[in-house]
Amino acid sequence: MAKIIQTAERVSEDMSDNFVFQRSKLAYCLAAEQISGTVLEIGTGMGYGVRILAPQAEKFYTIDRYSSPIDTGAWNNVMFSQATVPPIPFEDNMFDFVVSFQVIEHIKKDRLLLDEIYRVLKPGGKVILSTPNKRMSLTRNPFHVREYTPEEFHALLSARFENIQDGGISGNEKIMAYYENNRKGVDSITRFDILDLQHRLPRQLLQIPYDILNRLNRVKLLKKGNGLVESIVMDDYRYSPDPENCFDLFYTAQKQI
Repeated sequence: MAKIIQTAERVSEDMSDNFVFQRSKLAYCLAAEQISGTVLEIGTGMGYGVRILAPQAEKFYTIDRYSSPIDTGAWNNVMFSQATVPPIPFEDNMFDFVVSFQVIEHIKKDRLLLDEIYRVLKPGGKVILSTPNKRMSLTRNPFHVREYTPEEFHALLSARFENIQDGGISGNEKIMAYYENNRKGVDSITRFDILDLQHRLPRQLLQIPYDILNRLNRVKLLKKGNGLVESIVMDDYRYSPDPENCFDLFYTAQKQI
């Protein structure tokens, strides 16, 4: 089995990831309310989304560039494949739904990925996507090829799909308190970057130091957060039809019938 990659980019159920994990969990629960039939997930990650989505599907395919620790044998309708996208290694018009969370920002050929999603969807099939809202990012993430504003993401989808539903995931006062503490932690690190190297250097050179500092900052917030991190639950987040000030964009779109 290939090595399972664990970085701060692959959100886990570790308590230091709780702020992001509960937000990601809500995205999966929102998708679970919509999906049925034959479903493809692009980006298995640590696999916790499979537990939420698979029971709602007749057949559930999940793919990722890396191995996942999830035991797909726990379900008789789940098939995992290790693959790098694009392209998507499935036939035309195969899926009723395609779900992909926090993936497209990592893909250099984002338009090609959407073309491939369109191809494997059945006529009238739907794609459900999430990605970070560029306006809420605290610093450059060198693992991301790009991030999108709500307007940019809508325009990207509208070039291929129809019936686009714009939305996002926002948080309550508790979430905003964590976000503010996180911002202060990020500022305390980036203030030493007086030459603005985070935007000048190739992103590949920044990935390892970014990942280490990101993980250290999350652990620091956990240890000094007076229980704030541990207290965050999924219900502290909500879906909003206005993505402007949301942490993540959450969009659905449909293939032409």
